[in-house]
Amino acid sequence: MSGLVRKVVTVVDEVLLELGRPVATPVRRAAAAAVIRNPWAGRGFVADLQPEVETVAPELGLLLAGRLIETLGGVDRIEGFGKAAVVGLDGEIEHGAALIHTPYFGNVLRELTEGTSIIVFSDDRLPAGEPLTVPLWHKTAAATRSHYQTVQIRIPDAPRRDELVVIAAASCGPRPNARIGDRRTDPAVRLADLENAR
Repeated sequence: MSGLVRKVVTVVDEVLLELGRPVATPVRRAAAAAVIRNPWAGRGFVADLQPEVETVAPELGLLLAGRLIETLGGVDRIEGFGKAAVVGLDGEIEHGAALIHTPYFGNVLRELTEGTSIIVFSDDRLPAGEPLTVPLWHKTAAATRSHYQTVQIRIPDAPRRDELVVIAAASCGPRPNARIGDRRTDPAVRLADLENAR
């Protein structure tokens, strides 16, 4: 992958107050992003993306998972995760998807963060400097609603038209003062029941 990565950016968000009230569990959220030259840029329609995926995606998974683990203080601190890709204007959404939606990236990120859940994601094609919101959920229990949250990342000079930004994100806990219950303990709710209650 030498020569593909132009820069690596890490952002950290730590929420301490909500509506002026201390949060029950201060939560750190982080996103690590690699800005890379799009390996398919300038080649027109490429029917088989697999050779580049097998070469590039695992190295990105290793790099970004390592940054998250270091930034958040160890794998034991990580409770939630997510992933994303931003494609520059000369690329296809499929280029970003190829790098984050295959096991060559996802399985590496999941294993290194000791997760078992499917990794929630977002992707887009954007000009340089536009923000992207990366969703997160619990790394081993995706139905844990308290961990549904997001982290936003913006890189002023990326992606350039022929670049991609690949992002891995994680959190050390739930949303600030989460208190809306859990999908595993919710009552059964049907539309008919709601209409009858009116």
